[in-house]
Amino acid sequence: MIPAPGSPGEGWSRLSPRKLLLDPVKAIGQAIVPVVVALIGISQSDTRFWPFVFPLVVIAPLLFGALPWLTTHYRLTDSQIQVRSGVLNKTTSTAPLDRVRSVDLEASLLHRVLGLQKVQVGTGVDDDRITLDALRLADAQALRTTLLRRREAEQQAPVPAAEDGTVAPAPVAPVPAPALLARIDWSWLRFAPFSLARLVLLAGAVGVVAQFGDDLPIWNEETATSAWQWVTQFAVAMVALALAVGGLVLWLVVSVAGYVVQWWGFRLVREHGSLHLTSGLFTTRSITVEEAKVRGVELVDPLLMRLVGGAELSTLATGVEDGVTQVLPPCPREVAVGVGESVLDQPGPLTAPLVEHGPRAHRRAWFRQLVNAVDVTVVVAVAWWFLDFSWLWVLGVAVTALLLAAAAGEASYRHLGHALHERHLVAGSGTLARVRTVLETDGIIGWVVSQSWWQRRIGLADLIATTAAGTERVLVRDVRLDVAVALADRATPGLLTDFLEPV
Repeated sequence: MIPAPGSPGEGWSRLSPRKLLLDPVKAIGQAIVPVVVALIGISQSDTRFWPFVFPLVVIAPLLFGALPWLTTHYRLTDSQIQVRSGVLNKTTSTAPLDRVRSVDLEASLLHRVLGLQKVQVGTGVDDDRITLDALRLADAQALRTTLLRRREAEQQAPVPAAEDGTVAPAPVAPVPAPALLARIDWSWLRFAPFSLARLVLLAGAVGVVAQFGDDLPIWNEETATSAWQWVTQFAVAMVALALAVGGLVLWLVVSVAGYVVQWWGFRLVREHGSLHLTSGLFTTRSITVEEAKVRGVELVDPLLMRLVGGAELSTLATGVEDGVTQVLPPCPREVAVGVGESVLDQPGPLTAPLVEHGPRAHRRAWFRQLVNAVDVTVVVAVAWWFLDFSWLWVLGVAVTALLLAAAAGEASYRHLGHALHERHLVAGSGTLARVRTVLETDGIIGWVVSQSWWQRRIGLADLIATTAAGTERVLVRDVRLDVAVALADRATPGLLTDFLEPV
């Protein structure tokens, strides 16, 4: 069990002994690919080394997997959580309890089989985290509850002393019940095929097959020739239709399965002054984001998902890894807006109309995309000059690129805009995906006004609000210079006073 803060047993404690089963299996899993490659190489050259290599490749992962349990100790004192690890180089990581900003729990399938969880404690300093892998379920939950409640206690206002100098005991504030903000609704599966986030994984799998396909025993040049001859027996249109249907079915299976695996058991709860997210089928995640550090949200409507009324929501916070945390799966837009307004504690910023940037910004949005189309056309024209293929290909690429550029330019302008909604700065952006970023004005620490040569010619500028949250910047693109300065001054009164005074 976890020693309680201030208890006599403040000595160092080990992680769960079940870690002796966890780490060797993980080490073998990580080493299995290079080991198999090495064994195949040895078997093809000389088998004399097998009696020496085989015990080594089995014993080494077991030994290195057992070392973390033997060398990792932790303890919880009145003021700190401390972790000590290392064999030759000893490392001691400490975090003051009043600086704890997040306590995330994670459990892979193997963790869950062994009844373990990985605990990651964040303090908001860079991306450094204190990690305990692995604790028993009860110990992990107890540690998380203890750390979050100690943080709340540290943040409570001190009780003023009475006239006679005595200090009355602080009243014990009742712990509010957790508030459920959202939970998985399996009707949301309809949005999975319209999210292209997993297309990268599918493309990677195809690339691996293409890379190592020649080495597969069932695939060689003769097999490929026979397969191609069999395919060409059919009409080209039928082959194309079959490939399209097969690709669509494959994508439906991959996208829906990925959605289920990632968002199984999803719950978003407000408790202990934090947003607590849990999800995952094989690997369960339990992510905590302190609400006091949440400076805004980002609502994203991807191109295909807009067709079915879907959206995604993320929080912009300080002191968390990457700064941007997706807190909702692809879901109905009204659900994302409702949860976003609950996080912001203010209705309106996610739905209020934005201020348009005018015809000059409109022309610039088109021009930016047309430049890309011209670049593509020039590349194809150069290839045509050297490779001597039909000029009709150049013409077709040029027309297609110009049409796509026109559509992209119009879409990027329609998504462009800004607003100042009471205590929030709102910025609209995006080309294919429509993005609305909402940032608390209290979270703005500075402004950057930049102008390219073309922007100076037409009186536009990019206004950047710098912040410690999210990606550390919120961009209001292609706004008139006077509007940009006035917007910054209204959002943070007094910050630009010296620059607004006449010389």
